[in-house]
Amino acid sequence: MLKFPCLILDHDDTVVQSEATVNYPFFVYILDQFRPGTTITLEDYVDGCCHLGFADMCRKWYGFTEQELVDEYKGWQGYIKDHIPAPFPGIEKIIHRQKAMGGRIFVVSHSSDTNILRDYRAHFGMEPDGIYSWDLPEQLRKPSTYALEDIQKKHGFSPAQMLVVDDMKPAWEMAHNAGVPIAFAAWGRKDYPEIAAEMRRLCDFSFDSTEALEQFLFVEMREL
Repeated sequence: MLKFPCLILDHDDTVVQSEATVNYPFFVYILDQFRPGTTITLEDYVDGCCHLGFADMCRKWYGFTEQELVDEYKGWQGYIKDHIPAPFPGIEKIIHRQKAMGGRIFVVSHSSDTNILRDYRAHFGMEPDGIYSWDLPEQLRKPSTYALEDIQKKHGFSPAQMLVVDDMKPAWEMAHNAGVPIAFAAWGRKDYPEIAAEMRRLCDFSFDSTEALEQFLFVEMREL
């Protein structure tokens, strides 16, 4: 019997290493296109995404219009076709063990359906059981509780049967408001001690490596 039959994974910098190699470089490019001469450091980009969320960071810090947000997203979709991030070592074992033992995997992410499906097919040879992505209307994206409530409604899971695994604060807000436990994917935030400290304080669990999460999910379960 699985400790958490329903595993809810973030994508960027929880499953794949995309922030520094894909998403940030493209935003540096698009920022210069929309606001010539304006720059942003990787540290500020991470902080903005963590505490504001990407869309509100663009609006509040740079005055992006709604059309500019649409144009940025379309440009990003084109960019990621040729820029495929690598998965974090060990994450594939968690995904495969969860499925092999009859569990479900859902993705709740600010990535798009297209690149999430591509990454799962390319790296893991499978697809998630469901995806709740940036393609949803903004009011339904995390930190909205919509994804967790929809999974419960459609698949019959209780909050205690679900575990969110994520590296950013909007996921904590989502999980906290839905009464679902959350694990901090600390392996994706090793270079950001302030964010890591905040997430460790907020989240129910914290794991420095994918191996530690795997141990918690599958090995410790057998020892109960």
